[in-house]
Amino acid sequence: MDIARLDLSDGQTFAQGFPHAFFTWLREHEPLYWHEPTAVTPDGEGFWVVSRYADVDSVIMDPQAFSSDKGGARTAGGTTIKDELSAGKVMNQTDDPLHKRLRAIVNEGFSVRAISALEAELRRRTRALLAGLTRGEHIDFALRVAREIPTQAICIVLGVPEEDRLTLADWIDHGIAAPSDEVIAEEYVRKVRRYAQGLIEAKRAAPQPDIFSTIVHARFAADGSTLSDHELRSFFGLLFPAGAETTTRAISGGLLSFMQAPAQWARLQNDPALMRTAVEEIVRWTTPSCYKRRTATRDLSFAGKRIREGDKVTFWEMSANRDEHMFERPFEFDIARNPNKHLGFGAGVHFCLGSSLARLELRVVFEELLASRLGFEAAGTPQWMPNNRLVGLKSLPVRVV
Repeated sequence: MDIARLDLSDGQTFAQGFPHAFFTWLREHEPLYWHEPTAVTPDGEGFWVVSRYADVDSVIMDPQAFSSDKGGARTAGGTTIKDELSAGKVMNQTDDPLHKRLRAIVNEGFSVRAISALEAELRRRTRALLAGLTRGEHIDFALRVAREIPTQAICIVLGVPEEDRLTLADWIDHGIAAPSDEVIAEEYVRKVRRYAQGLIEAKRAAPQPDIFSTIVHARFAADGSTLSDHELRSFFGLLFPAGAETTTRAISGGLLSFMQAPAQWARLQNDPALMRTAVEEIVRWTTPSCYKRRTATRDLSFAGKRIREGDKVTFWEMSANRDEHMFERPFEFDIARNPNKHLGFGAGVHFCLGSSLARLELRVVFEELLASRLGFEAAGTPQWMPNNRLVGLKSLPVRVV
């Protein structure tokens, strides 16, 4: 394989799904790979690619050496290949102690009790959605079903009015689908920020029984401070796509996996108790948030090579989740896989804040699909989102049976 020909900084590389063959080669031959810059590589500089599970885990668990903010003389960093001005300000792009402060406040809204309280309403909405499907009709499952429950769930969490949810989801989708056009993508970011500011002001003036209201009014125990408007806008801009888009991709990717491995669906029908491990396997298999970036804070030796202070280091959780050294039969979709220590939700201090919500949504949707007795047959070619950060289906044509 000519590894120089595959450009990981170009979203079009992922237009047919995640390039598993390339990463399988990397894991075997060059687990720490230097990616030279191309014509579309952000900032015009190369970056390291970490592909093996053990190495990915090492990067995640060492924030002192691999910063989510910036490193050395680099004044900007972040969690994407492109240096982001938001680095050091947004929760997922900060290191401790700021990250610890932001996370402590936000955690008040994401308690086990708060998430569990959503189940009955999500189940009611899922049943109503599936009851509207008719056997014999052709639908785009990715839009008609997979997108609905996560966007409704995150709107409940954020206190977004029902009539606004599809507009917000469309803004996010259009921004993600235009990764190579920064002008277009930034315009959608501004729309989301403006919307968030209005919502923040409304919650501050009249608190509502939603998680976002709790976060708007939450105070840090150490000094009594609250999150600033900028921090709240950043949190909203992080949580809406992270909560809606990733779980949407996991649901549609999960159904496609069951359609491609019908014996696994039959197995789940015969033994619904496997739902817990099935949810974890869906997350491992789909890994919608397929990579993150860190910045080296000092010169160091890693995986037999020399990483320089300020170098960009990308680690690919999707590759780690198919690592032959960590998982038996990693390219087999197995709903009973146990153990399944996947990195689909990350690890360490940046472990996914919404993991409990995502697991709840996946469990509810697939439990209700089982209960509905509906089946789905392929009715066209699945279409993938041309994006290297959030990998997943943008279209899944099926026939309801």
